[in-house]
Amino acid sequence: MPYLKKKQTVSRYLDPAVVSRLRNIDLKARLIVEGYIAGLHRSPYHGFSVEFAEYRQYMQGDSLRRIDWKVYGRTERAYVKVFEEETNLVANILLDKSGSMGFPTHDELVERRREDGRRGRTGSHAYIDKLTYGGMLAASLAYLMIRQQDAVGLALFDERIDTLIPHRSVRTQLHHVLRNLERVEPGAMTSISPTLHEMAERMKRRGLVVLISDLMDDPESLLEGLKHFRHRQHEVIVFHVLDPSEIELNYRDEVEFEDMETGRRVRLEPAFLREQYKGSVSAWIERLERGCRAHSIDYNLIRTDTPFDQALTAYLGKRLRLG
Repeated sequence: MPYLKKKQTVSRYLDPAVVSRLRNIDLKARLIVEGYIAGLHRSPYHGFSVEFAEYRQYMQGDSLRRIDWKVYGRTERAYVKVFEEETNLVANILLDKSGSMGFPTHDELVERRREDGRRGRTGSHAYIDKLTYGGMLAASLAYLMIRQQDAVGLALFDERIDTLIPHRSVRTQLHHVLRNLERVEPGAMTSISPTLHEMAERMKRRGLVVLISDLMDDPESLLEGLKHFRHRQHEVIVFHVLDPSEIELNYRDEVEFEDMETGRRVRLEPAFLREQYKGSVSAWIERLERGCRAHSIDYNLIRTDTPFDQALTAYLGKRLRLG
């Protein structure tokens, strides 16, 4: 665990138990050279003309010519120099923090636990909001990328980009990412497409873009934003994070719903609308998936009742099989 010391691992997004499980998929995550799994691959970028970033311990496979022999003479330990752009991959993680990502609310989650208690059920529903789930995905991906010395950046956005951490491959980057994830709270209205276009213009070097969002926006404008990345030859992965209730409308009694971004309220009887609702949601998801597939964008629907590390392991395993 070279980039996480015990005393520093305080993030709710990346606890030691999760790190231990993620270490088992490290080889699957030594994945992406310009976007796709390529196995253990030497970096195509040789970085000797760019800015020195730090030393790291010599690893099997590193060129002996890169060992700093002066440091070895002082410490009797072999270290190599790491440069800012010497990396297999430049990845930018875009995490949606709009109001809708705060679903379910704390009160909703408490009520779910009570309902399960009344029915004698355990572990049958997700007890986590979408933003926390997305933050865990972002933290896990950042950990895996930094561990293999890839560069990772993070953008947090709602109707605009709220936080932007430029990509770096140095070990301190992970703690910088985690600190910002710890502070994130659901924000304002959803406006995904402008953020995608802005990020596409900012990213000068071809790499990987990971969008983590509930995609609660106009599908056509959203797909146009994703196509902007593909036009610039980035690889794109979309994690479409939804709560089971948003897919199935699995409420028993009359419920008053409140739009988490506009405050608009509506009271209805779910049983009368459930089948029509599920059909509309299914069509929406199919439209997004079809649109992504048409432009070689890797679309992945993830429900928050699936443990996020299991979802990530399954995804990486699928990528490995596709090779």
